[in-house]
Amino acid sequence: MSSLLLALCLFLMIKCTRAQDTQSDLTITVVNNCPYTIWPAIQPNSGHLILQRGGFALPALTHHSFPAPPHPWSGRMWARTNCAATPTGGFACATGDCHTNSTDCNGSSGSTPATLAQLNLRGGASLDACDYGVSLVDGYNAAMTVSAHEGRGACPVVGCGADLLATCPERLRVWDRQGEDVVACKSGCQAYGTDELCCRNEYGSVRRCRASGCSEFFKQACPATYTYAQDKSWPTPECYAPRELKQQNIPCCAQTGQKD
Repeated sequence: MSSLLLALCLFLMIKCTRAQDTQSDLTITVVNNCPYTIWPAIQPNSGHLILQRGGFALPALTHHSFPAPPHPWSGRMWARTNCAATPTGGFACATGDCHTNSTDCNGSSGSTPATLAQLNLRGGASLDACDYGVSLVDGYNAAMTVSAHEGRGACPVVGCGADLLATCPERLRVWDRQGEDVVACKSGCQAYGTDELCCRNEYGSVRRCRASGCSEFFKQACPATYTYAQDKSWPTPECYAPRELKQQNIPCCAQTGQKD
């Protein structure tokens, strides 16, 4: 059985084999490698199935496995952090919240800033291609890496294992409600809202959308990520039928960054 491993401050393991081998040959395992609970969220791209009702709780140092569809699937995953029940009986998270008042996101997107894993599974003519990436275009809230072992083609380790909450520039910091801890790091677009930093309107083309000082903060710390809308500095992996992966012992991300 072959597999693909991702890490979201936690780790995600995705087992991929050739589609003709079996109709149940794709398993996604999410492993929380942090000493606190996180709430992974999953949003499919348009036309694709919602997996695991879009989200669930994952206690510290545990994992959760579930089958993927037998046909091509694409979407994104991220970690929701600092989540809790609300006084009115709802549910909310300090970062990555999908605003459903539930642990289930049901296909909804999450609030930014959030570190995103972008996945395309069962691609190619033989349905055995897996390409993946980690994006900081919408900011950062948790460490995340993706790696593959013994696959065919391009199967590099990608992502960000660094704790950027501790080093986030002041203008990009997101504080908790008490104003005591940094819980996320904004993108330049979210912090300043200009067309240039958001790569929109006249800056929406490949020619006009460029790296900025904000995106370079993320790129220098985590070069194997995408840090602005037209970032082409890191090639998209195209990994075919990877073998089972071993968990990478990256430093666990800090839950919060302490206020100065």
